[in-house]
Amino acid sequence: MKRSTRSMARSAISRLRERESLSHRGPDAVDAGTSAGMSTRVLIAEDDRAIRELLVHHLEREGYRAIEAADGSTALRMARDGVDLLLLDVGLPGVDGFEIARTLRREGRTMPIVIVTARSEEVDRVVAFELGADDYVTKPFSPREVVARVRAILRRSGMKDDSLKTTRKFGRLEIDEAAREARIDGRDVGLKPREYELLVVLAANAGVALSRDTLLERVWGYDFDGDERTVDVHVRRLRMKLVEQHQLDACLHTVHGFGYKFAPA
Repeated sequence: MKRSTRSMARSAISRLRERESLSHRGPDAVDAGTSAGMSTRVLIAEDDRAIRELLVHHLEREGYRAIEAADGSTALRMARDGVDLLLLDVGLPGVDGFEIARTLRREGRTMPIVIVTARSEEVDRVVAFELGADDYVTKPFSPREVVARVRAILRRSGMKDDSLKTTRKFGRLEIDEAAREARIDGRDVGLKPREYELLVVLAANAGVALSRDTLLERVWGYDFDGDERTVDVHVRRLRMKLVEQHQLDACLHTVHGFGYKFAPA
């Protein structure tokens, strides 16, 4: 008998946590909620946390940057903010997936939409495609197949597949996304995973002021229960490692009352 996607997701997440415990990693180690630092952003709109975590893990393992929404209103807002692909459950609380797809297409937004749902009737598939969906996946699903579909759709849409990973250079600072390293003068700075991810998000938006809320959402995820001070703490750590320890010119600037901006000298 087939196991449900929810059951498989919980089992997979349990195995992941067991491996993390056995490996004795610190509290800042990468887990299923930490993104891979790529600029291709995949929004997972799914109210089941176990399924979200399963998809996040598999997408980030392949180099995509996964962000999450647990209800329809949040999913619509985040999609409007700009994503490269939307994995969309139909049965979301608040605003359902069909209405989200209809609204985004009516507004002229062209990001690929993949419906991921337990509804398997032909009429639901027809409605989804008529509303502008690019693909339709029924639960239970194989997360590897979902990732393969994401890759294929992005390739067909002409989107650069950032799972190939890039290197960004800002003077003495080099951010190697394949190695997940930040280097100064060719030497690894030794950033912890959250510090690295925060730097990548800021550097990918060089010159743009990002609010603390935006940084929390992009680095820690929608379900993070902490507050804005978490961002401040990690920025202080980044400054200490980049500027104080390695004498890099100041590049992380505070935008008072708002957030931070990456602006290398």
